Amino acid sequence: MVLLTQEEIKEKLSGKIFQVLSQVADRLSLPCFLIGGYVRDLFLERPCNDIDVVVQGSGILMAEKMAETLGKRTKLSIFKRFGTAQVKWHGMELEFVGARRESYSPDSRKPAVEDGTLEDDQNRRDFTINALAICLNKDHFGELVDPFEGLLDLQERLIRTPLASAETFSDDPLRMMRCIRFATQLHFDIDEEAAEAIQQEKERIKIISYERISEELNKILLSDTPSRGFIEMERTGLLPIILPEIAALQGREVRNGKGHKDIFYHTLEVLDNVSRKSNNLWLRWAALLHDIGKPRSKSWHPTQGWTFHNHNYLGKKMVPELFRRLKLPMNEKMKYVQKLVDLHMRPISISDEIVTDSAVRRLLFDAGDDIEDLMLLCEADITSKNPQRRSLYMHNFEIVRHKLKDLEERDRIRNFQPPVDGQEIMETFNLTPCRIVGELKACIKEAILDGKIPNEHDAAYDFLVAEAAKMGLSPVPKTSSEP
Repeated sequence: MVLLTQEEIKEKLSGKIFQVLSQVADRLSLPCFLIGGYVRDLFLERPCNDIDVVVQGSGILMAEKMAETLGKRTKLSIFKRFGTAQVKWHGMELEFVGARRESYSPDSRKPAVEDGTLEDDQNRRDFTINALAICLNKDHFGELVDPFEGLLDLQERLIRTPLASAETFSDDPLRMMRCIRFATQLHFDIDEEAAEAIQQEKERIKIISYERISEELNKILLSDTPSRGFIEMERTGLLPIILPEIAALQGREVRNGKGHKDIFYHTLEVLDNVSRKSNNLWLRWAALLHDIGKPRSKSWHPTQGWTFHNHNYLGKKMVPELFRRLKLPMNEKMKYVQKLVDLHMRPISISDEIVTDSAVRRLLFDAGDDIEDLMLLCEADITSKNPQRRSLYMHNFEIVRHKLKDLEERDRIRNFQPPVDGQEIMETFNLTPCRIVGELKACIKEAILDGKIPNEHDAAYDFLVAEAAKMGLSPVPKTSSEP
């Protein structure tokens, strides 16, 4: 955070795009202001290429004249229905809107809109730090307009609404998710009035489409410390509404002096661990969902204590249902998350015992190209506070990694297909497509994974002939084409 004088702001806005904005606004006699995220990030010294411009007048006219003035390599998009326009120029996106005032009905977040002043436009903004505006007209260029002390909130690292929080969130319930998202991304605190208002208005989130909610969830997941967002969702009561599967992980049950860890906080620790290593959104989703099967699989045994047998399998079954509800992609991205949830116990169970070549081959075969992500997730899953236990697991994971590398180089198992395929099996024994062909092909695959034979054609063919003989099959003599 840096405090900037008007002269320093002028210096920050000395680039061509802002000079052209100023010139076009004065030529059209339109009061024109930078507003929102670009202004906020100017003071936070964060990079930002998305520029929001509000004018007292027609935002579309301003955008059209800007595009004309900037000339070639400028793309103009007009959205008459919303009274907005977009100009793309040299990697920057400028969004233009006319200053407006809004009013809402209880059953929708879509407002009735009418022309307004800059003050009206700032009043309708979601948070004080997003209501900051900078004048672009020549006579007042670089002058900050801050009616809600947003600059002070930036200094105090606080998310606060310009008007009454309950009204702000009731009018547009998506702002509750945006509030938590900004707090997570910026590492800010949420104003107590705002937090209480979210608790009060949380049921209103149900009128928001899951597409918009998931967009905010993804931004939270892609932040530096995504756990902050899920803790805030839990604190304000949004979590059970949006992600009941994650809310169900909370709590710690003790019986006969034996307790299990709080799976909710364990999950958030795993998520943060993964986030420090990877920017892969879907790997972060896998970290968030890796233990969602535990509440359904939890069981008490007098000798063993608490167990969660097959929680990975149950979690795998829950992933498609959750993705479908949240309107997340049901394609290979969902299957990737599902695969990691299903397999996340395998490296741990391998490393907990003697690391055999056969077990590692099967892990490599099942994980395929996602093996590195799976190993990263499994290492992040070790959250034990016992240093000896943690060190042991990490050491054993290194053994697994070395074996993975060695077996990959030697046996080429990743994404492999048996070197003798179904067509060759049918030709060898004069078979048509049938169950026996599949069984023989599976025998070859299992023999390679168990290390009985190398992943090579001749060895696989010899093994095939021997296995087929047990079924009473013999190779058909090959006919010679020579005279």
